[in-house]
Amino acid sequence: MNRQRGFLLFLIAVFGVLATLLVKPFLQYVLAAILLGYILHPVQTRFESRVSARVSALSLISLTTLVVIVPVGAIAVIAAQQAFTLVRAIVQGDPRFAELIALVERYTGVTIHGRTLQELLPAGSSSRLIENALGIFGGLSDALIGLTVMVFILYYLLTDGEEFVAWIRRCTPLPDDVQDELYSEMDRVMWGVLVGNLLVGIVQGILTGIGFVIAGVPGVVFWTVVTTVLSLLPLIGASVVWLPASLYLFLVDRPIAAAFLFVYGTLVVSLSDNYLRPLVSGHEAKLNPGILVVGIFGGVYVFGFMGLFFGPIVLGIFRSLLTVFAREYAE
Repeated sequence: MNRQRGFLLFLIAVFGVLATLLVKPFLQYVLAAILLGYILHPVQTRFESRVSARVSALSLISLTTLVVIVPVGAIAVIAAQQAFTLVRAIVQGDPRFAELIALVERYTGVTIHGRTLQELLPAGSSSRLIENALGIFGGLSDALIGLTVMVFILYYLLTDGEEFVAWIRRCTPLPDDVQDELYSEMDRVMWGVLVGNLLVGIVQGILTGIGFVIAGVPGVVFWTVVTTVLSLLPLIGASVVWLPASLYLFLVDRPIAAAFLFVYGTLVVSLSDNYLRPLVSGHEAKLNPGILVVGIFGGVYVFGFMGLFFGPIVLGIFRSLLTVFAREYAE
């Protein structure tokens, strides 16, 4: 019996490694499907009371594609184009870049040796920067394949997700009450990260973008995306973007726009964070800011872009596992 069990565990390990290798190229899209499946599951449950699971899943996926995936894809393309335009203008020595450096020197008294990016960076750095920017557009075919994989996984998560969870429960050698507590803790963590953190980041990004449009800041879409991402980080937030933008407007002799953006950022963008986070904290996991920071940076390093969300979730679930273990089995 021990030999049979050992051989079976060996096969599980081998095929587990092979399965990991198969999933790894599409890990970003698998994680995105899991995230969307978690968000859409309550809606799927309500729809299933009126129509079949397949019709409900197809309807939700179609609606999500039109409302979320297509707009986000379009925003990403526009943001990448604006980022490339900004990098190219700096690399090629845009006069406005040289004027901005001159203004910084005049107001700060610091001498900056160079007026173009070629002069400020080591030899070859600017060309590599251009190559990396162009590389963003090189993986469109891979992205289409990945999106197809994501849609299929999302469909089966919506139609068969509950059966999958039930299968995991059967394979887990823990009492039902312990599993219920674990799943409840995991749900709180995921909801806290997705709603308590992501929602605030999106709102702050949109509010900052509106302020940039009114103030006439160039590259609005790109800076809105940057603000949304940075707003996920506690103690950093949108001020890292709108405050330098206000300073930039002041340096280029647009004091009214600079003053407006400063007041708008202080009263609207920053206060929205103070209002929204307590509003969603009732269902939030209340993760420590240190866990969020380590989770976000470590998640991006390990998982790529989706690590922005799954990094804090992994650390939060790990904390929940330790909490449940200490409560149930510490004795």
